[in-house]
Amino acid sequence: MNILVVGGGGREHALVWKLRQSPRVKRLYCAPGNDGMGRQAERVDIGASDVEKLADFAAREAIDLTVVGPEQPLVAGIADLFESRGLKVFGPGREAARLEGSKAFAKELMLESGIPTAACEVFSDIEQARKYVARDRPCVVKADGLAAGKGVILCSGRAEAEAALDDIMGRKVFGAAGERVVIEELLIGEEASFMALMDGDDFLPLASAQDHKRIFDGDEGPNTGGMGAYSPAPVVDADVHDAVVERVLKPLAAGLKRRGLVYRGVLYAGLMITEDGPKVLEFNCRFGDPECQPIMMRLDSDLPSLLMATAEGRLREAAAEWSDEAAVCIVLASEGYPGEYRTGVEIEGLDALDSWSNGYAFHAGTTRREDRWHTAGGRVLGVTALGDTIASATREAYEGVGRIAWEGMHYRRDIARRAIERG
Repeated sequence: MNILVVGGGGREHALVWKLRQSPRVKRLYCAPGNDGMGRQAERVDIGASDVEKLADFAAREAIDLTVVGPEQPLVAGIADLFESRGLKVFGPGREAARLEGSKAFAKELMLESGIPTAACEVFSDIEQARKYVARDRPCVVKADGLAAGKGVILCSGRAEAEAALDDIMGRKVFGAAGERVVIEELLIGEEASFMALMDGDDFLPLASAQDHKRIFDGDEGPNTGGMGAYSPAPVVDADVHDAVVERVLKPLAAGLKRRGLVYRGVLYAGLMITEDGPKVLEFNCRFGDPECQPIMMRLDSDLPSLLMATAEGRLREAAAEWSDEAAVCIVLASEGYPGEYRTGVEIEGLDALDSWSNGYAFHAGTTRREDRWHTAGGRVLGVTALGDTIASATREAYEGVGRIAWEGMHYRRDIARRAIERG
């Protein structure tokens, strides 16, 4: 098989890393990729959102399957374009990708499908939104459109909610994503990430994971794209797993069908495990980042076979096998992230991890110049390790982190704390 992976972050590096291990893969490309991914795949100088050029490349190079990593090209309709040209693609079409592209659309579909979720209201007028939050209750303010995983603000009361509205709708810190907002009740519980492959008729749940969104230890500070993740997530026990399948995946699949939407790709359900069971916080139309990193490390099945079965509507024939080991990913970020940060800072010690037998450092924002690694983004690396238990995998991951350094390197020191405390 010839495979093209679209994207250039840590999630895409994890996919490339796993795809390269398959004997089925003949040629592997990444567009645009990053310098770390260049070790396993041929880099193509085409941006992830340049869908016409990507389709031309896939046709020219006889690509058997294109795997779309980030959400932006999916929401822009890359899957529709590829399918119109007879090219196989892993990822939902534009209308189905609105599950992530519009939080209002996702809420509407959840409510009409009976999927448990937080009560909410949608506003396109900031003054009406201000009146609503004047009730002075805890709430969540969400930018309606894509905001790189950062457009969700948890508010303890009126003052914080008004500040969130000023940022999202007033100052437009997330651009056009802030034309509308969704204001939800604040759910109480423990978050978890639940992903499944979907092919329009069937679905295949993947291993559970838990992300750490806040920038600082103890879940303090602003939301980020994700500061670490682990798999499996003990909070997703057998009862919770079955509840998600019955109350979320099945009604969602039926709801999509009622609207005539064929969803072929990975569905990410961000969950809050409450006293009343799992409730959906959000849907994403791609693998979570950094959840993808530990999940790919635990996957024992042939990844290209699973992705192709999804793209061709053959998931009923597929099965996923998982390692009994746990995996933990620690994200190393630039100082200042998720706000302004400096790039071009030299990274020390990264090459020493090439011989690391129990883990891998996935590249998200790096560049290689004159045989030295430098920072090139907010989230720079995802240091990921395996272990017999989550506790041992966490120790191994932090040992890997300890071999790397650069000026201003920031990371959380409490990744997987909840799982370890559960024993």
